[in-house]
Amino acid sequence: MIINPLGKDIISVSGELCGRQLTLEVNRVGFRTTASVLARYGDTVVLGNVMVGKVDPTRDYFPLSIDYEEKFYAAGKISGSRFIKREGRPSDQAILSGRLIDRPIRPLFPKGYRQEVQAVASVLSMDPDFRPDIVAMIATSTALMIAGVPFDGPVAGLRVAYVDGQFKAFASPEEQARSSIDLTVAGIASGITMVEAGAKEVPETLLADAFAWAHQAMQPAIELQKELVAKLAVEPLPYELVKPDEAILAEVEQWCQGKFTPDMRQQYPYRNLVVEQLRQQMHAELEAQHGEAYAELKAQYDEAFTLEAHKDVRRGIIEDGVRPDGRALDEVRPLSSEVGILPRTHGSSLFTRGVTQAMNIVTLAPLSYAQIVDTMEITDGERRYMHHYNAPSYTVGECGRLGSPGRREIGHGYLAERALEPVLPAKEDFPYAIRSVTEIMSQNGSTSMAATCSSCLALMDAGVPLKRPVAGVAMGLMMGEDGQPYILTDIADTEDFAGDMDFKATGTELGITALQMDMKVHGLPVEVLRKAILRAKEGREKIMEHMLSILPAPRKELSQYAPRIEKLMINPDKIGAVIGKGGETIREITSATGAEIDIADDGLVTISAIDSEAITKALDWVKSLTIEPEVGQIYTGKVVSIKEFGAFVNIMPGIDGMVHISEMADHRVAKVEDVVHLGAEVKVKLVAIDDKGRLKLSMKDAK
Repeated sequence: MIINPLGKDIISVSGELCGRQLTLEVNRVGFRTTASVLARYGDTVVLGNVMVGKVDPTRDYFPLSIDYEEKFYAAGKISGSRFIKREGRPSDQAILSGRLIDRPIRPLFPKGYRQEVQAVASVLSMDPDFRPDIVAMIATSTALMIAGVPFDGPVAGLRVAYVDGQFKAFASPEEQARSSIDLTVAGIASGITMVEAGAKEVPETLLADAFAWAHQAMQPAIELQKELVAKLAVEPLPYELVKPDEAILAEVEQWCQGKFTPDMRQQYPYRNLVVEQLRQQMHAELEAQHGEAYAELKAQYDEAFTLEAHKDVRRGIIEDGVRPDGRALDEVRPLSSEVGILPRTHGSSLFTRGVTQAMNIVTLAPLSYAQIVDTMEITDGERRYMHHYNAPSYTVGECGRLGSPGRREIGHGYLAERALEPVLPAKEDFPYAIRSVTEIMSQNGSTSMAATCSSCLALMDAGVPLKRPVAGVAMGLMMGEDGQPYILTDIADTEDFAGDMDFKATGTELGITALQMDMKVHGLPVEVLRKAILRAKEGREKIMEHMLSILPAPRKELSQYAPRIEKLMINPDKIGAVIGKGGETIREITSATGAEIDIADDGLVTISAIDSEAITKALDWVKSLTIEPEVGQIYTGKVVSIKEFGAFVNIMPGIDGMVHISEMADHRVAKVEDVVHLGAEVKVKLVAIDDKGRLKLSMKDAK
């Protein structure tokens, strides 16, 4: 029995969630944290810790960090290199799980909150029957609820599959493999705050129904958190919001009266330039009015002006039905694209939508170049298709440090990867590892969807036989004061900053392949999401029409610089003959031909090279080493041994047969040496193979 050194009782609450018991417990561990929660579901145990720090007056943002920690011991694994066995930098999957938890939680803190908050979800034990990220989300939300911070939760979530015509949460790996969707929905009691999904071209209506099912099914986890908070009688921590002074807000509102005129609603960058000119004009006039005191208050005046600019964006959309760049609510920005723009790459494209521009480059390689995946959840997995996303600071017109990709870059790359994965050909039909890299050239909203569209075009340019092309669009939302939703197609930066939702949807003509939605308001009704996802279909269709006008179908031929690949299935017992002693034979083939050779355990031999002649030479070599002897066939062999009763002839590498003296000629042979000598080349026919695998050869029947 654990004794709490602070004299606190160990308190827990339990309830049923989707057929299993969920338990939330405090005061057993984490004595010095602001809040510490153990969440258990099945055999999965996650520790959710929250620390609340101090206010840094130099910060002009909310310093919230939410991290997800994989622990290999949780899965009973010792992993890593031969020399390093501790966990290193977070895997891409851990980073994505951290973002999954962060996105529904962050909008639930009040604007102007500046207290440093750090939340860490550590997986201590992992039930292999389901993924642990949802339990980690619940643990994090619970820890925030009992920490006393101004968090408008609780938040819960579910990962939903669609198996055998039924929605199911916490699906097993086998069930998930059969599912047409992999959907994560998070929300509060009143609505949904986050959606993320991968799907196999499913209808929009099915996903909308899944949203509703998930939101209802997660309610017990929300109620359980409330029960724990009530038991603990949590006292809120004191805090102050950093907001512009009410007098400043009123002064700026008065100054802005009549200055945001309808004629400003023109294509980027016109409005941005005019708004910036107005901002500088305001600072100049008010500084002259207030004198030296203005310098200390300038940041508040600047924030107040930004709020007024956002109000104007919302006003134009809600009252006039006109967006900041003059578009109608359902209008897509001007589109232009090119393919085959880089001469030496295997496939390339440049996709431009308004001022957002994405270049994509596709590289093909043998399957041996697939990424090996070894995480807490996956052992010896492979990632055949890899999408990487890069967006340096110069793409938004700023100076910044170049470095490793951040959480945003990894997340955007994963979304585009998820969007295209369902339409890739099977590796049996197209035995290539595929790397797609998006280089963002310019940002003005919806770069992840530009990455999806540009990647699709580049894959088609590379000759990858996609099942169907994929397009993507980002949807926005403005909620009127009367609760009326105003849905925006293809949002730009200004609308994203001033809006209430960022909803990205990708798909083919048949249905959805990926979704990602983030809310900036406290929960959204399912019906609004249903409208948004259906409206997104119209936007995708317009973008798809443009893409197909650039390249109607995947190219029939690969780039001349892409490797050619041939496959050969051999008897697994023959693998050793191809590899040779200590790899001697396969090294010789590779060196002599210039081709790369990969051999799978099931006997699948993959031969790749830029030069088709090299492939043919290597293929013939492997065939000669692995071909199986066939009764009735005639072979040219070499005499390798002579006996009184006959001769042994090698007909293929490692395979000898015996020619009896009676089978050497049509006439009687008195002595074997009268007909053949050691090392002689002779033609023989394979007459039979006995039950012990011995080959019976005939010289007289081969004539």
